[in-house]
Amino acid sequence: MGATTIGMMDAAYFVGRNEILSWVNSTLELSLSKVEEAASGAVYCQLMDVVHPGMVSMHKVSFDAKSEYEMIQNYKVLQDVFNKLKIGRHIEVSKLVKGRPLDNLEFLQWMKRYCDQINNNHVNPTYNATERRESCKGGKETNRRVLGNSQSNQCSKPASNNGSAKPSAGPVRRVTENTHPNMNGRGPASAASAAVKMSQEGMPQASGSNEEQKQITELKLSVESLEKERDFYFTKLRDIEILCQAPELAHLAVVKAVQRILYAAEDSPSVIAEAKAMVEDEPPHNRDQDVLSPGSHYMDDNQDLVDETSQCFISSSSR
Repeated sequence: MGATTIGMMDAAYFVGRNEILSWVNSTLELSLSKVEEAASGAVYCQLMDVVHPGMVSMHKVSFDAKSEYEMIQNYKVLQDVFNKLKIGRHIEVSKLVKGRPLDNLEFLQWMKRYCDQINNNHVNPTYNATERRESCKGGKETNRRVLGNSQSNQCSKPASNNGSAKPSAGPVRRVTENTHPNMNGRGPASAASAAVKMSQEGMPQASGSNEEQKQITELKLSVESLEKERDFYFTKLRDIEILCQAPELAHLAVVKAVQRILYAAEDSPSVIAEAKAMVEDEPPHNRDQDVLSPGSHYMDDNQDLVDETSQCFISSSSR
């Protein structure tokens, strides 16, 4: 299946935002924390530059785009690449520039599927994302910001490790050095009491961390349970989609009604009404000839089937 013909029920659209962000950051050497940070279009342009080196006019891309007008210029560059490569994917520019998380997540999911398909799930080892960004407007500032974030993260980790490994180093040193009262009246006794106080304050932190660990474990279990339920319903819907695409069934009105429900972009009662109308408007002589599969019984009442199918979709949506 080509990346441009990916359906909404494809597994590509079930990739979580954390996995998407991790993929973008590792591929482009960025430090995005939200999917909507890709709304300017610069990230999308550089992702295409990864899989099609030299195809994207990176000097026209702006990583410093703030206004919608500036963002649209990035999407013009992206659309030009799509046209050159004859990619039929429609870019919802008006939605993406608004910075809506779901719209940008969906487009990033498609981009990941496309890039994985072109590169056979391998990252281009010769691509230098930082160097390629140098030619973009705001690219140097972006590189410096990313470098600063990575350095601050590296510095904070050793500091926290040293603090936890030697919590009493500071107080002990002060006790040995302050053998005489200073101008604040603090001597060995006050320093020792300060050390005891610090150790007592550190005790509740251990119990607090245990409680946090329990909550994290519970959340992980809850997420796993939800993912299993999601995968279960996705499999069911995918089976229905494959069945509806069978050549011997595709002409049936009831199948077209099911597809109308399956591919509906919004949750509206009008979708169910339209599906029912598709079955009711079918000529009677066609209903008598409709079959579910070779050798099966004739469909006497397509209306009952679409009603049952509609209830199935409503029940799965409510869960």
